[in-house]
Amino acid sequence: MSDSIDIINAFALLTNFVILPALSYGSQLALGALAVTLVYSILRFSNFAQGDSMAFGTMLVIIFTGFMIDKGWTLSGVPTALLVIPFAMIGTSIYLLSMDRLVYRFYRKVKAKSITIVMASIGVMFITGGLVRFIIGPRSQNFADGERFIFSVREFKAFTGLEQGIALKTSQFLTVTIAIILVAFVFYFLQKTKTGKAMRAYSDNKELALLSGINPEKVVQVTWLVVAALTTIAGTLYGLDKGFAPQQYHLLLLPIFASVIVGGIGSPLGAIAGAFLVAFSEVLLTYAYKKFLIYLLPISLHPNSLVQLIGTEYKYAISFVILVVVLLIRPTGIFKGKVLIDE
Repeated sequence: MSDSIDIINAFALLTNFVILPALSYGSQLALGALAVTLVYSILRFSNFAQGDSMAFGTMLVIIFTGFMIDKGWTLSGVPTALLVIPFAMIGTSIYLLSMDRLVYRFYRKVKAKSITIVMASIGVMFITGGLVRFIIGPRSQNFADGERFIFSVREFKAFTGLEQGIALKTSQFLTVTIAIILVAFVFYFLQKTKTGKAMRAYSDNKELALLSGINPEKVVQVTWLVVAALTTIAGTLYGLDKGFAPQQYHLLLLPIFASVIVGGIGSPLGAIAGAFLVAFSEVLLTYAYKKFLIYLLPISLHPNSLVQLIGTEYKYAISFVILVVVLLIRPTGIFKGKVLIDE
């Protein structure tokens, strides 16, 4: 009986510190990776400004959240950030469409090579990052004002009688739930609606789509609107879960790109699968397994060290290693996407 309880305690420990955080983080990466995939598939370039665009959308959420709280326009138990996301999405849409008109549209007209547009997106990345830091500052901020937990460790322990508890944060529950709904909506939109089918046709064969009467400017605009929605929601969910820091969002570009390439660049399903693979790899490799192993091993084999494979300060190196290995072994990714070559 004691052995069974120890196994359950070990599983509770792993769930609390690995499974739930990885599911939440993977959902956030999946939305960002889906946005990158749409830009690559339809607009034909790798958007290096994705991480900072998420910071821009989240910044708007923070500003609107502060305004709502000051006015007392809140709902008990519900993060105000969720209430203002539609307004932030509008602001992010205007910004991304403006960047497209001011920067990317010119390169599309002259039919520039993909690498040229990628370099332009790096410029947009620095402009966006600088703008966010100028408006809201470089320091970390926490903007969660609703209930922090669906249930806490203490409540779980009291209910089950276990030594180890599980806490389900509101941000984790919202992240996974909203991600599932949003991904389902995006797939439905692309597969079933007239506009979505036009976007897919434009992605598959641009020349044939133009001959079929598809308006390329409308496709571009709708793409940026969908990307703005994914970007704002992904950034907000990440901020609710881990706090907001512009530099942190800038660094998110690496795991997001790793997710896209691992899954198969240009493949929406691949982007989602890659996101969870990267997220679980980061969390599993940086978790300290000492307590977990103490529950499973006999006393004589109890570890004295933390049993941590990689320090948390190197978690982004994991994404980099995964990225390099996949590019060397299977450049097309899990779902056989497109190889990264200049067109």
